[in-house]
Amino acid sequence: MAPLVIIGSGLAGYSLARELRKLDKESPLIIFSADDGSAYSKPMLSNALTRGKTAQDLVMATAEEMAQQLNTEIRVFTKVSIIDSDAHTLTIDNEVLHYSKLVLALGADPFHPPLEGDVDAVVSVNDLADYDRFRQMLADKQSVAILGGGLIGCEFANDLVNAGFHVSVIDRNAQPLGRLLPELVGERLQMALTAIGVDWYGEDTVMRVTRVDEGFELLLQSGIKISADVVLSAIGLRARTRLAESAGLAVNRGIKVDAYLESSIKDIYALGDCAEVNGAVLPYILPLMHGARALARTLAGTPTAVEYPAMPVVLKTPAYPISVLPPAPDIEGEWQIEQLADALKALFIDAGGQLRGFALSGTAVKQASVLANSVVLN
Repeated sequence: MAPLVIIGSGLAGYSLARELRKLDKESPLIIFSADDGSAYSKPMLSNALTRGKTAQDLVMATAEEMAQQLNTEIRVFTKVSIIDSDAHTLTIDNEVLHYSKLVLALGADPFHPPLEGDVDAVVSVNDLADYDRFRQMLADKQSVAILGGGLIGCEFANDLVNAGFHVSVIDRNAQPLGRLLPELVGERLQMALTAIGVDWYGEDTVMRVTRVDEGFELLLQSGIKISADVVLSAIGLRARTRLAESAGLAVNRGIKVDAYLESSIKDIYALGDCAEVNGAVLPYILPLMHGARALARTLAGTPTAVEYPAMPVVLKTPAYPISVLPPAPDIEGEWQIEQLADALKALFIDAGGQLRGFALSGTAVKQASVLANSVVLN
């Protein structure tokens, strides 16, 4: 019997394998990992410095331990080069392997902005190995410049300041999380980060990075120059789609899949950051977990469409905690903001008076789970 194959050993791949083994403990399963296959929590990478965690500290289980837990074969440092969907085969080096069904849990790559100068010096933290290299780069350093003031950029900024570094953040938006938060909440987040020592350069972009002695000089579009020992890019992610595209799968911003997470070619599925589910790319933990549970049932013989409840996004910034459930981009309405003593409560209300999203800060984040149950999604 040909095995089910999962390509990817990140949170998506391992979560799916765990859910599948709850339903089917014996069917053959193979997981291909491009790295050493260690299981870890990717969201922890952006607040591990405060806790003094090394990359090894973040490992929850080795590939060998995961293989035993999941009753599966895990092939580490292995890349699939060809998918033949007609023959139901994969090519790995000189080996051809048959699969019964295939799941692409490929993840995403950091977006690299167009820069001039010493662009190779700009680093990103997208996996455990990246974090290990970044942590080593920080040894004996004092300052870090972060390109991007979105969710990951702000989390790293807070984490780095807590760890004793001077941090500068450059973003094209006036306030942090410009695409997710109403203006006032973004302003308060910026003020809180500034209060702990983050220098914020809004409505600006980096044009050139130049190596100067042991550090770097960043030239901004505004003409401002910033010095930093390390330059970190946190601008965003792009789904890994090249393997899928070469196999003839439909691809847009991600690998296009339906509500059952099946691609345009039968018996091939996609899950996690690489997937575009009915037109939406959802690079967050909760959508991934809901998708893993639904897909496991489908693969175990009970076709199950994924259904997403209201899923707030939690920003790990102790300087100013935030929970946000952004409204769908096509919803017309307005933000109604209540200023509390030590918090903001912003509700997005549509033309019919229905709650379509929210942004909570400070102590108001405790209301997130209750409000999520009241949000109208459709």
